[in-house]
Amino acid sequence: MDERAKKSILAMCNGAFQERTDYEMNRLIENILDPNTDPVAKRKIQITLELKPDADRTTVAVSCAVKSSLAPTYPVATMLYIAANDTVLEMTPQIPGQVNFDGDEQEAPAQLRLVSNT
Repeated sequence: MDERAKKSILAMCNGAFQERTDYEMNRLIENILDPNTDPVAKRKIQITLELKPDADRTTVAVSCAVKSSLAPTYPVATMLYIAANDTVLEMTPQIPGQVNFDGDEQEAPAQLRLVSNT
């Protein structure tokens, strides 16, 4: 067989194995560029090739699974203020109606919807 006709296992299945790997690589790069993730966290691409020969050892079924481990997004937090038994408000950095240095007016805080079990 001509050496130029030999291909990598990733080129098999009409290039689908390589395509799946490239797809996960793209997701990984997007995760690295996401400002909501840790820039120095490790990311990983895992390629699993599963080979299952038949009883005669003449044919081998090959499947390829590619998955990535991405960095999680940073957690976000807020503070709640319990004003009464049935009123819980999100705390805001300014008093509602107050104008900040940019000229924007502070909106009223969001009120938490409480669901009663009774």
